[in-house]
Amino acid sequence: MVDSNVETVRVTRRSFSLSKKHSLVAATILLIVLIALGAWLATRSRPLYPVMTGGKYGYIDKSAKVVIPPQFDGASLFSEGIAAVAVGNRWGYIDRSGKLAIAPQFDLADPFSDGVALVGIGPKLGYIDKAGKFTITPQYYGAGQFGNGLAPVQVNGRWGYIDKSGKMAINPQFEEGGNFSEGMAVVRMEGKYGYIDKSGKEVIARQFATAGDFHEELAMVRLGDKFGYIDKSGVVKLNPQFDTAGDFSDGLALVAIAGRVGYINRSGQYAINPQFDQGGNFHAGFAPVWIGGRESYINKNGKYVWNQVS
Repeated sequence: MVDSNVETVRVTRRSFSLSKKHSLVAATILLIVLIALGAWLATRSRPLYPVMTGGKYGYIDKSAKVVIPPQFDGASLFSEGIAAVAVGNRWGYIDRSGKLAIAPQFDLADPFSDGVALVGIGPKLGYIDKAGKFTITPQYYGAGQFGNGLAPVQVNGRWGYIDKSGKMAINPQFEEGGNFSEGMAVVRMEGKYGYIDKSGKEVIARQFATAGDFHEELAMVRLGDKFGYIDKSGVVKLNPQFDTAGDFSDGLALVAIAGRVGYINRSGQYAINPQFDQGGNFHAGFAPVWIGGRESYINKNGKYVWNQVS
């Protein structure tokens, strides 16, 4: 019921509009805000790469500009917005500005994955959140990173998998257990490697002398004395032909032949011919390589984009 004593409000201007002058000012302000927002997002998302100069680690961006000055005794790639760094013999984490986000206090610190990171204090391993608080207290003598909500841990000499609450999801039964990636994990039983799904069911039979995690739908395996790649059904997609091999990343994988490393594409063709002593995975278009102990970064064309300065 409407109160008859309440006066009706008469709308004399049914829509609000800006004058041309005010519209121009508003558009200018909006443009400034959008530019600032875009710059902020670009800064937060731009890839950073650890480099060593003068015995200390810092970070460069894709233009090879130093954005976090060398100051750390160890450094890893950024993952989920923060990176593990060493100060002296203790590891902590920094944010993308180089500011400490989690104070150095650990003997071991892995990259963040699934919102948590594997860390070690003394011989025991546990997991922390991004505030540096333990979500699973250090208690394992062997453990891996979380992936797809599960992490491998060693209990009484056997490997199983826990969920993020620390509850055992797949009972310890394996001689070795790898990280879950793309819904599968590599495990070893009776000296042979195969793959399980998140229920613990074997989905690719144990048959390989060595095997790696799935990345970009392919996994490295060793058959005989050579390395090749299988797909997620267990079918060999790239025949064993390499002396060593790594994970696919950014569409390329590190492989070695006759003591030199290069990079292949998903067809098994060389994208960058073997020429380096050592190399690392590509990340956002760059990969670290070493010749004679000197580190450099290359792009996916094999062109040098940064060289270490003594």
